[in-house]
Amino acid sequence: MSSAIGLSARPTVVIAHPGAPLFRAALARRLPDVSVIEAPDRGALDAAIGEADVLLVSGLWRDDLLDRAPRLRLVQSVSSGMERYPAALLEARGVALASARGSNARAVAEHALALTLALLRRLPEAVAGKTGRLWPPAVAAPDARIGEIADSTVLVVGLGEIGDHLAAMLKALGARVIGVRRHPEAGAGAADRVVGFEAIGTVLPQADVVVLTCPLTETTRGLIGRAALAAMKPGAGLVNVARGACVDETALADALAERRIAAAALDVFTTEPLPPDSPFWSLDNLLLTPHRAGETPRAEERIAALLAENINRLQRGEAPVNGA
Repeated sequence: MSSAIGLSARPTVVIAHPGAPLFRAALARRLPDVSVIEAPDRGALDAAIGEADVLLVSGLWRDDLLDRAPRLRLVQSVSSGMERYPAALLEARGVALASARGSNARAVAEHALALTLALLRRLPEAVAGKTGRLWPPAVAAPDARIGEIADSTVLVVGLGEIGDHLAAMLKALGARVIGVRRHPEAGAGAADRVVGFEAIGTVLPQADVVVLTCPLTETTRGLIGRAALAAMKPGAGLVNVARGACVDETALADALAERRIAAAALDVFTTEPLPPDSPFWSLDNLLLTPHRAGETPRAEERIAALLAENINRLQRGEAPVNGA
């Protein structure tokens, strides 16, 4: 893509994100001469878009911004997912599009590991017990006891950078890991074995925990629905750090309420923020984190480093890292 055309030596970067001051400081340490406009909300972005040569953005993106951005030459996503951006339209207008794929892969994998351990160790029950001032019997029935990861099978759906990091961590703790990926012929990576998405129904019944680390595609949209949930063990758990739309949330809420699976832990949701009337709020076997898996103290530094590299690349007439 020849989308570097017209990118000046001192481009104006519009940072459309609530954390704009942090991104600005991180970028200034790498490219001190660029002009930066902070746009932490929709109104500020509307006011600034006409001046943007480069746009750092995620949830504030709207397709209509393109009609008011005559100077725009690079859209750098803050997230790894690219489903919200009109890639073909951007390319037709000579605008490069790049994801932040890999910048937070290890952080998200660590969060997925934490949620997996939380389900195996039955932490949702502990939280509910504390709220209700309940102390369980000294000797619980075997099926009511906490699990051990070394005794567990974890199904990791999506063996990209996040999934492969997670598989390696799980293996280090003694888990058996089955991976699911679009092209199983590419290998199992850190997992013990791998299957394609068409075979997911054959491995769901084996999993103590199912972890979603996949991108949102036509294949993965609604992947975990009623049929998939019915195929899981009654004592199994579900972790989602991928995209909310990978799960049929109504089906999951029903399965949790009816105890057809043991528990779930979600960092992503179809609608964010999660609406106040969502049934998820009242389920005592569900852990929620508000899409924070990759939001560590180093997040802005990593993305700013990627943005600076891509600005330099476009100025040299080269394709960006993680270009669409």
